[in-house]
This record gives sequence, structure tokens and C-alpha cells, in this order.
Amino acid sequence: MAEEGLLSQVKRIVVGQPIPSHLAHHERLSRFTGLAVLSSDPLSSVAYATEEILRVLILVGAGALVLATPIAFVIAAILAIVVFSYRQTIHAYPSGGGAYIVAKDNLGEMPALVAAAALLIDYVLTVAVSIAAGVAALTSAFPAWHVNRVEMTLGFVLILMLGNLRGIRESGRIFSLPTYFFVVSLLTVIGVGAWRALSGTIAPIEAAASIPPSGDTLTLFLLLTAFSNGCTAMTGVEAVSNGVPAFRPPEAKNAAATMLMMAVLSITMFVGITLLAHAYHVVPSDQETVVSQIARGVFAGRGLPYYLVQAATMLILVLAANTAYADFPRLASILARDRYVPRQFMTQGDRLAFSNGILGLSVFAGVLLVLYSGDTHSLIPLYMIGVFVSFTLSQAGMVAHWRRLRGPGWKASAAINGFGAIVTGIVFIVVAATKAREGAWIILVLIPLHVLVFRATRRHYDVVASQLSLKGWTRDAIRRHNTVLVPISGVHRAVVQAIEYARTLSTDVRAVYVNVDPAVTEHLRRDWAQWGQGVPLAVLDSPYRSLMEPFLEYIEQVDAERPDAFVTVVLPEFVPAKWWHHLFHNQRALLIKGALLFKPNVVVTSVPFHLSQ
Repeated sequence: MAEEGLLSQVKRIVVGQPIPSHLAHHERLSRFTGLAVLSSDPLSSVAYATEEILRVLILVGAGALVLATPIAFVIAAILAIVVFSYRQTIHAYPSGGGAYIVAKDNLGEMPALVAAAALLIDYVLTVAVSIAAGVAALTSAFPAWHVNRVEMTLGFVLILMLGNLRGIRESGRIFSLPTYFFVVSLLTVIGVGAWRALSGTIAPIEAAASIPPSGDTLTLFLLLTAFSNGCTAMTGVEAVSNGVPAFRPPEAKNAAATMLMMAVLSITMFVGITLLAHAYHVVPSDQETVVSQIARGVFAGRGLPYYLVQAATMLILVLAANTAYADFPRLASILARDRYVPRQFMTQGDRLAFSNGILGLSVFAGVLLVLYSGDTHSLIPLYMIGVFVSFTLSQAGMVAHWRRLRGPGWKASAAINGFGAIVTGIVFIVVAATKAREGAWIILVLIPLHVLVFRATRRHYDVVASQLSLKGWTRDAIRRHNTVLVPISGVHRAVVQAIEYARTLSTDVRAVYVNVDPAVTEHLRRDWAQWGQGVPLAVLDSPYRSLMEPFLEYIEQVDAERPDAFVTVVLPEFVPAKWWHHLFHNQRALLIKGALLFKPNVVVTSVPFHLSQ
């Protein structure tokens, strides 16, 4: 009890008091908090999408950077198409229209599992990339901190994990302010920068340690690579459609409105940052982000406005990972319900959050950040494969959905989603072709591996269900006897109590002692004659001083004597008053439980004896 009380107190401090199930509706999201919780990923990705385009174009030379603007406009147009398509999905699937659900309903099991695998991988990468980019914004403002970026990324993962374990409403409150702080800050940068550009008062930016051109030729492949890099601006768009049930009623209407707000803000900020990068002749650098350079130029140095922008950028990038924290646990719970992942992911914790999903996501993202040293540019090539796989399958599934229902206006709806599927499918091919050699091949391998694991998990649960089913089952021979064995290490109160309990179960009770010291055994026989309550004592010889092997052999012998009987092992077990007192006692009862767990026809029960101090 003391141990349980201590752990319970620590848990209450960390995640808060439990929330009863009947208050679940109070934990729903408004449009205001929904934009912060579910749209922080696409909103924040504008902070590095332009930079990723420029990092490719600079390989040709500074003159090629002008091409970033038309590339950004193409990406913005595709983003608008995807958002418009997903708004239809929201209204068609008000209970949550993630790519897995849509593909499962309309395309079948295999496409659905591919979509689920792509999304789970994408959510882990969202956490890793967002936090790494946030730390990059921080180290741009404070270059001396660059050497500690892995430790900082892991610290931010821990903060996000704890925030989400406290539940949806509290995480919405925590993350709303930084999201809107970032939006206002970046729109201010764009507004002031646009005014300076129109008034001709642009001040030159002090040159950063830019990435040197490598003399590459401007080829179609290089342009496509720049385009695929910029498509990071589209990551996280599907999060709102995945999380429709998290909104307050009317869920679909609020989710669709939130997605529209997200699209307008994302496109405005992405195009604005790209235009300012061109106006200020920003050149990408390994030491300073593009947004940092633009803010430094717009506000004429590293004054308070500059540091506010960097703080807002760092906060939104770190908290953008919350999009994944909102959707990864929810998707994992749906997969668990369908028996494709362990059922532990289906359970909601005390705070009405899917705690196991939150913990799993944190661990996976932390491992990834350590493996890639918290470097944004190393992680981004892995990032977009899963995004566009899920986009394409979701939109293709919606086409099949409209064709099956054939309601009013179904052809127009199918055409919209079909166009979205074609566009995102083409982008997926471009991203896969241009990013494979940079590490994206890992994702192309991981997705089918995940599908294999999903199917293996489902097969396991199906086998378990078939073996537990009563359908077609005929009762075996009824067991009418119970042989109760009480393993003892001595004669004391805990053993006497266990014997008393054992005698309530059966008339066939036997105490079992393993003889490793004849002198001690003889003393035990005398004590047993006085305190054994007439229960026979079986003494097992153990020439090699093994305690477990003779006992297990004796159980098999008893089981063979009476095939019609259960064998029940009653374990006398100490319960110390304080948790650390366990260190002073052996764990023999635990070892016996572990050894007997896989023995058929053997029941194990413990009789606790509580020590007072």
C-alpha cells in the first residue's frame, strides 16, 4: 500500500487528478484551441519550408534563388487543393476521417494498413522534425547553445509528453498562446517587411556564413528536389480531419472552419516568407535560419522585436509536435480496436488521454532525435513520404466513397477528391524519387514492415479469439478434485495463514519443502508436527541444492496422479510495510509464479501476510 500510495502521489503531481468519463464532453476543443492543438504542425512548417527550397537552389548559385518564389506559389496552390479535398472528407466522416478510416471503408484492408503505417511513421517524424527545427531557431539566436541541441530536443519531448498526459483541454490551453504568438509575430514580420519593400527602405542584411554553391547544373531533377523540400509546408494538413471527434458540437462544422483558417494562415505566411527571402536576398546558412535572417533585416538588427520573433518561432516549432501528440494516440487506439496493434493503446488514462500512445510516441521520437543528432536537415528527407502516401490514399478512398453512395452532386465531389488524389500522388512520386538517396528509402522499407507487423498482430488476436470462443466447443471431462500444494521455506505465521486458507479450498492439502540441509529439515519436521494442522508434509530431496526443479517435478507427478484434478499452488507471501523493504527479501514467490505461468492445469494464488513495520 505504501508503494502504491507513493507512485499514485507522484502521478497526481505530474498529470493531475483523474477526470471521470462523464465529463469527457468538457474536454472537447473549440475552434480557437483546435487551431492551436491540431494545426500547429502546418502553421509552423512555414518556418523552415522556404529554407529547405533555398538550400537546394543555392547549390546552383545565388542567381537560382529567384526560382523559390514560383515554386512556393505552386506548393501553395497544391496546399489549397488538398485542404479543399479534406474539407469534403470532414463532412463525409464526422466521426473522424483519417486516411486509415477512409481507406479501410472504401479501398480495403491492405491500403488501409499502408495508410496507417505511413501516418504513424509521419507522426513520429513530426515530433522529431518540429522539435529539432525549434531548437535550431533557438540556437540561431544563441549560437553558443548549438552544442547542446540533442539534450535540448529531449528536454522538449519530455515537456510535451507531460503536457499531453494532463489531457486534451489542458494541452489546448498550454499550446494556444504560443501558436497565436507565432502567427501574430510572423504576420508582423511579413507586414513590416512588405511595407519596407514597397517604400524602398529595405536595409541590406549582414551576410551570414552561407552555404557555398557547389556548381550544380540547374536541371529538372534539382528543381523537383527543391519542390519536394518545400512540400514540408503541407505536413500535418490531415490532422484536423483525423481529429473531428475532438471538437465541440457541431463537430464537422467546427473542424471544417478550423481547417479553412489553417489553410489561409499557412499559405499567407509561407508565400510571405518566400517573397521576403527574395526581397532581402537571403542566402541559407548552417548557422542561422532563413526566418532569423529575415527578422534581423526587417527589424534592423537583433533588438527586442527580433528576439520575440525567434522566441515565437522556437515555441511554435516545438509545440507543433503537439499535432502528432493529438493524432498518434488516437490512430493507435483505432488500430488497437481493430486488433492491428497491442490493445494497451486502446485504453484511456485517468485524464481521458491515450496515455500509452503518448508515451510510445515520445520514446520513438526521442530515439530518432538521438540517432540523427537533433539535426533538422537530416530528418526532413524522411519526413514527407508518409505524408503524401496518406494524402493519396485518403483522397482515392473518397473517390470510391462518392461512387458507392452516388448521392446528389456525387460526381462533382468525386472529381474534387480525384483531382486531389492525382496531385498528391504525383507529389509522392516526385518526393520518393528525389529523396530516396537522401534517406527516404528507409521510410519506403519501414511502411511495408509496419504492415507485416500489423497483420501478424491481427493473426495473433484472431487465433486467441478462436481458441477462447465457445462456438462449437464441447466440454472436456469435468474436474472434480483440487490438489492444493503450499511450498514453504520454514514454519512461521505467514505459512500457518496460507495453510488455513488452503484448507478452505480442498481436503487434499499438502505442504512441500525442498531439503537442501538435513539438519534444518529435521528441525522443520518437529515444528510442522506442532503447527501443521494435520496437513501432510512432502519433503523433496535436492542433491544439487536447486529449489525450483524438485518442486516443478513434484507438480508434474501430482498432476499425473489425478488427471481429473486441478493443481492449486498457494504461496505464502510477505508484504513489507515500506516499498524499499522489498530489497531485504528474496523474490522466491515471484520466481515460482513465473515458472508456473506456462504450465497448463496449474492455478497459482498468493496469500499475503502484511508486515507492520
